[in-house]
Amino acid sequence: MSFGDVSVPKLVAYTGAWTWKKYKSLKEESTELNFGQFNVPNGGENLLGSLKYRNEELYSVGKPMEEVFWLPVDSAWFKIAEGLKVNLERCNDTFCLPKTPQVVHGLKGASADMFLDNAEYRKFLFREFAVSTIDEESAAVVMTTTSPGVPVIVFRGVSDLAGGEPTWSSTSLMNLASINALKVAVEFIATIGRQMSTPLAQSSKN
Repeated sequence: MSFGDVSVPKLVAYTGAWTWKKYKSLKEESTELNFGQFNVPNGGENLLGSLKYRNEELYSVGKPMEEVFWLPVDSAWFKIAEGLKVNLERCNDTFCLPKTPQVVHGLKGASADMFLDNAEYRKFLFREFAVSTIDEESAAVVMTTTSPGVPVIVFRGVSDLAGGEPTWSSTSLMNLASINALKVAVEFIATIGRQMSTPLAQSSKN
């Protein structure tokens, strides 16, 4: 994924919920971040120890509470989004990208209540969870709508590279993420509207 691309993830997770572990405690089966691995220049021990990622408690209407890590978007809406044909913008008022951005379906996304600008942590999230985008809102929106059973889908435009910036700055390209994500969302809403306004064919009688 790069500047201006739009991701339509199939799964999102909240990766901002941690349990801080005691120094030198045994590693568990769940994913952990060991701070010593990021010591400069060669790794080693770190008194910060490690932290493990927590599941979220999902309360749904008519169902018992369940602990979840991955939250799926609505499968019917995702299938509709896969069929969209949208031409994304390559240029804004100040800059043109080397190639036209693309819409990518079916990846994983993550959310946390922090702005990520750290290349090593970005690589860690991709390595451990295979997430391709990170933001501050998607997981909260999906969980809030999943609880009462409201259909939900996510469109995320890539505004920066989360710490892995190229030689040219992301500040001149940030609005392309909003423009392209909006274009995909508008086309999705229009497609849903057309489907809802199409009258059902009357079934034949035997």
